[in-house]
Amino acid sequence: MKLIIKDLHKKYEDNEVLKGINFEFKEGKIYGLLGRNGAGKTTLFNCINEDTEINNGEILLEDEETRKLKENELGYVVSTPNVPEFLTAKEFLKFFIEVNKEDIKDIKELDEYFDFMKINKADQNKLLKDYSHGMKNKVQMLVNIVSNPKVLLLDEPLTSLDVVMQEEMKDMLKSIKKDHIIIFSTHILELALDLCDEIVVLNKGVLEQIDKSDLKNEELKNRIIDALKEE
Repeated sequence: MKLIIKDLHKKYEDNEVLKGINFEFKEGKIYGLLGRNGAGKTTLFNCINEDTEINNGEILLEDEETRKLKENELGYVVSTPNVPEFLTAKEFLKFFIEVNKEDIKDIKELDEYFDFMKINKADQNKLLKDYSHGMKNKVQMLVNIVSNPKVLLLDEPLTSLDVVMQEEMKDMLKSIKKDHIIIFSTHILELALDLCDEIVVLNKGVLEQIDKSDLKNEELKNRIIDALKEE
């Protein structure tokens, strides 16, 4: 399975942010998407998610056939979580499953989902308005795990988490990657190197893959920083 981006262009008035991106993201890998502030990482995600209209190009999923992504095949975890704060985590998860049950395969017991995300009983019954930013991010990730999309876009999902939560989330992402295409946007270089199988730099409106295979960690960091400096 592949997510194929062909000649993708996006501009806002006279500012061309994406300048003909051609890239293939493959199943079974976590791609670290790096770029300086304003490079267009979120714009790229919004184009894939169809939250913004592209000016030119195609975004396709190659599976049994090559076609446009269906809505239920894409998950998007944004950096600022948006959850219904008047519900508890358990109420929200139950509601989400009920609304989306036609699209969710192999629905499990609620406790199984919460155990997978390491959300304890007390927190399950707490109102989401009383959750920390990091815990809201965990719940946002949880509903995407439940819906089990083929493509998962993660926009700075671990930034607000404490060290323990970060390690839990990293382990979780590694455990599900074999059945998904995961694109992980971050500005933390060490996190990308630790978690991601491939490193992709968004620079001057195009994507460049940095080959990790023959480089030691320090050499790889320098290559990435050099690519980002070219902006």
